[in-house]
Amino acid sequence: MNCPAVGPVIRPRRNRLNPAIRAMVRETDLGPADLVWPLFIHGKATVEDIPAMPGCQRHSLDSAVNVVGEAVALGIRAIALFPAIADHHKDPDGTVGLDPDGLVPRCIRALKSAYPHLVIIADVALDPYSSDGHDGVVRHGRIDNDASLPLLARLAVVQAQAGADVVAPSDMMDGRIHAVRAALDAANLADTLICSYCAKYASAFYGPFRAALDSAPRARGNIPGDKRTYQMDPANAREALREAGLDEAEGADWLLVKPGLPYLDIIASLRAATTLPIAAYHVSGEYAMLRAAAGHGWIDYTAALMESLTALRRAGAGMIFTYGAVDAARALA
Repeated sequence: MNCPAVGPVIRPRRNRLNPAIRAMVRETDLGPADLVWPLFIHGKATVEDIPAMPGCQRHSLDSAVNVVGEAVALGIRAIALFPAIADHHKDPDGTVGLDPDGLVPRCIRALKSAYPHLVIIADVALDPYSSDGHDGVVRHGRIDNDASLPLLARLAVVQAQAGADVVAPSDMMDGRIHAVRAALDAANLADTLICSYCAKYASAFYGPFRAALDSAPRARGNIPGDKRTYQMDPANAREALREAGLDEAEGADWLLVKPGLPYLDIIASLRAATTLPIAAYHVSGEYAMLRAAAGHGWIDYTAALMESLTALRRAGAGMIFTYGAVDAARALA
């Protein structure tokens, strides 16, 4: 008598037999509504390609309205605005950002008029507007934390009054969430959400973004040409929990980790520590690497993008800021 071959009783591969079964047991879902599309705008009437970020452009206001319409049609519900400001408009205090008729407020109003249900997230930091390129204001040879807070708070109010649903302090000044929340509430803007970049690391992955906005920090006197005195040390993890706890106590509604993939452990630890929504930023360097490798034929851009975004969701991010949002939404469609 021939005895049947003895094989394993437990076979995890059964759950991978075909696409339908794999979809049924999939642990992490990703959809267009989970994505936030960062959009670069400028005051010119033209659209400019960004060499360091293939597939990304600096948009005029008219162009921004058009491309956002395409994103909305794909199911994307949120965008984040980042302005490229001409150098001759910049000054040490970044006052051009405080103009209610400035580039960002005008773009917010145009987008809200065209797409009333679109969630618009406005960046709160001085670096796009500052001649020093720093997120805080420079005073007496140092980046002055406390002098920066009123400017950041005024910037947030201007953006919220223009119609921003969410203001996103990305500056990493101590106490800025409290200052922004107090200013919003005093201006009868209590419903405006705050997305805090609570764990923004001093990362090497920001280079293409700074090229896109010409917002790299300038060394001057004792002021370094980097942001390590206020952005977090990439070697630190527990510090992120401290920052998140402070920002939650000061009134943040969302918490954001930036960059994304090198800091999956931080996303996971924050997810376990708080009930607030967690966002992750798949940053310019991460995006540009995918584009560059795909341009050489070394990887499949769309497959690698989707895997990257799924990893961020799997780590605990409820929403993902990514320059590949439209590409991902098309793939999901």
